[in-house]
Amino acid sequence: MQALVAACAEADFPAEVVLVISNDPAAAGLEWAAAQGIATAGISHKGMDREAHERLIDAALTGAGVELVCNAGYMRVLTSWFVEKWRDKLINIHPSLLPSFPGLDTHARALAEGVRWHGCTVHYVRAPVDEGPIIAQAVVPVAAGDTPDILSARVLKAEHILYPTALRLVASGAAPVVNERVALPDEALPDSVCYPGAA
Repeated sequence: MQALVAACAEADFPAEVVLVISNDPAAAGLEWAAAQGIATAGISHKGMDREAHERLIDAALTGAGVELVCNAGYMRVLTSWFVEKWRDKLINIHPSLLPSFPGLDTHARALAEGVRWHGCTVHYVRAPVDEGPIIAQAVVPVAAGDTPDILSARVLKAEHILYPTALRLVASGAAPVVNERVALPDEALPDSVCYPGAA
């Protein structure tokens, strides 16, 4: 979230952060966002079903004039109702090179499989968890002595670069979904998608 807020503060960035929501009213991120002058909402999910909770979130988003939703550390599975309501306006970052290693414990699973490259993915959200058209990916090397924590820290550095980059593409209209694939113009493609400096 902080990386997205920092990016959106740049003069030429095609988006602004107008609201930060958490299902935990005591989340530290809400306090941080409020200190930056950003509107916040803590909407607890306790005592209600998923759709009822998401309808409250949807009302807050709509009331704030939100046009694009970025998941960042939001660990609840979204219902089909919410996903379809925000179809192609809802993006997520996942700590693996999807479609490899969806779900949890991605770094431990990558190490167990012996992959040489790992990374992160920003994608449009669909109802199946960690599926949806891929917007951008960042690749990091896996070192011989890596533990899940060490690898996680390396991937996190790449996430902080990748997510603002992907948001810029989406917010500027350069990453439309066509036949369930993201159609990026050639000039939007980077020369490299590897971040070895994050090692």
